[in-house]
Amino acid sequence: MKNILIHFVRKRNPNFTIDTSLSTWFVIGFILSLGLKVLRGSTMLFFGKNPKGMILSSGVSMTCMSRISWGKYTKIGKNVKLSGLGKEGITLGDNVSIGDYSQVIVATTLQDIGLGIKIGNNVGMGEFGYLGGAGGLSIGDDCIIGQYFSCHPENHYFSDADQLIRHQGVHRKGIEIGKNCWIGSKVTILDGVTIGDGCVVAAGAVVHQSFPSNVVIGGVPAKVLGQRIAS
Repeated sequence: MKNILIHFVRKRNPNFTIDTSLSTWFVIGFILSLGLKVLRGSTMLFFGKNPKGMILSSGVSMTCMSRISWGKYTKIGKNVKLSGLGKEGITLGDNVSIGDYSQVIVATTLQDIGLGIKIGNNVGMGEFGYLGGAGGLSIGDDCIIGQYFSCHPENHYFSDADQLIRHQGVHRKGIEIGKNCWIGSKVTILDGVTIGDGCVVAAGAVVHQSFPSNVVIGGVPAKVLGQRIAS
């Protein structure tokens, strides 16, 4: 049974092994749970979509599904909400994992539906994340992202004190996150930010400006804490 599980999971993670302390009975239970999620993923066929080995947990909702696409072995956690309402919708690469209770929302209004969200291959995001896509959001390949991560590619105008802020409109520049980044838990990234390849963003950081590749970022507001140097 363990070999069956290893064979399947290695399609997503070629380096996967099973900890020797886990019992065969635990592995059997895990396989049954995983099989149920794969079976649930196959229901995408009823919507005219190819599941491509999707692992789909319970309580997932998809709005504007015609504008949502995914690659092989997508894993979507429990009670995740995806809304493809946007000009470019949502595009997920191969081996993307979205944690439980997360929301991936291009836009929340019909008045100005915004751009879209693109997530590259082998990206994993922890539980309770929020990805907005109104101004455009791009996450590069091989990024690992902690819990409670949030991206907001849109900002409100507020300079006129005589008007309600909600009536002053918004501006959108978009957010770009490079490849091979490690983003800690509870990080917030604001509109107009570009983060280069290979960056590390410390837990709890609020990122309101752009940073080059291979730097360590942290703080509120975020600043460069160090450099990643090749050995």
